[in-house]
Amino acid sequence: MGDAMPQRDSMPVMTTFGVSKLISDSGVMRYKMVAEEWRVFDKTQPPRWEFPRGIFLERYDDKFRVNLHITADTAYLFDQNLWELRGHVTMHDEEASTRLFTEELFWDMRTGELRSDVYSRLMKPDEAIEGNWFRAVIRNNELTQYHVRQTKGFMPMNDYGSEPVASPAPADTLPTDTLPQREAPVSRRRGS
Repeated sequence: MGDAMPQRDSMPVMTTFGVSKLISDSGVMRYKMVAEEWRVFDKTQPPRWEFPRGIFLERYDDKFRVNLHITADTAYLFDQNLWELRGHVTMHDEEASTRLFTEELFWDMRTGELRSDVYSRLMKPDEAIEGNWFRAVIRNNELTQYHVRQTKGFMPMNDYGSEPVASPAPADTLPTDTLPQREAPVSRRRGS
């Protein structure tokens, strides 16, 4: 027997080891979560789940095929909507053939926004982009819009000086409430 604890906000209400959990949305199986340790804090503000020993997430399409998987060394889920993933974060979108590698990733499941303020590398079959600031939007279960700052990488070009064949979305099409102001565009001139 021990003393009663008047403040339980620093203790998990549940700690589970060896977790494999299926998550449904409106009665349809959408996600699978696998973790070595899962802690649930229900008295914190906001309530959170912790995965201190890493996590593996899979997302399913309407035909129950895996169309996205994410891994991280440590993960937190706040209010059942905002993921904070840390350490060796990888995201592989099967449908868009897109891979993202970073050390920190925030994923707002309500808005579909992904963001990272550390070095990130985005790879597609025909392009690879690296940068120290990353924002993206997932629409219709696909990573369709992204913006990277302090970039380097390659993209296919039509001819010298023309616009890329497949370009990332301009920053003004991304949600503006979480993005800093966009700098003035730089004009391009063709070489002589």
